[in-house]
Amino acid sequence: MSAHAKICGLTTPETLDAALTGGAAFVGAVVFPRSPRHIEPLHAATLFERARNKAKIVAVTVDADDALLTEIALILKPDLIQLHGSETPARAERARVLTGAGIIKVLAIRAHEDFAQADGWEPFVDHLMFDAKPPEGSNLPGGVGARFDWTLLAGRAFRHPWFVAGGLTPDNVAQAIRVSGAPLVDVSSGVESAPGVKDPALIAAFLKATRSA
Repeated sequence: MSAHAKICGLTTPETLDAALTGGAAFVGAVVFPRSPRHIEPLHAATLFERARNKAKIVAVTVDADDALLTEIALILKPDLIQLHGSETPARAERARVLTGAGIIKVLAIRAHEDFAQADGWEPFVDHLMFDAKPPEGSNLPGGVGARFDWTLLAGRAFRHPWFVAGGLTPDNVAQAIRVSGAPLVDVSSGVESAPGVKDPALIAAFLKATRSA
């Protein structure tokens, strides 16, 4: 069975439509002002309404406070909240209560020992996402094109369907799926022509490559 894809950091109707037409299972709105893909909740709600019941809508947050989570829940009404910061399992439970949404927790990976944190998170999430640790000096937790050794995931089993992320592109996503065994993949910078500027053709190519893996 082929993997399913999440196209993250969408900000325009054209790129969202490319994701939906190509069969993306998840579409992501980044609500984090430091990101070049940041979108305000009201703008996101207007844009992503076209995805409702076609793909899972994911609000990507980084250490969001209660006020922001409540705003996202009331305005955007996402299916899932992605936690991409230093959140704790207790914070994930609070986010679930505040939003009524499912939870994706991103875990930063560089070496074998980084997977130890997964066990403590599995009871609190709907999906784990294994992303590359950003390079030294980066002020962003992800979306910078960094990747990790996908063989670190080979043969691992988790309680819920999980994502591999970090440095994926149309050219390498099929290899990443084959090597890691990932049922889900996530891409952001790998389908951009410039930081924060998604390319519909690259989105289509990524989704085609994912289906064929």
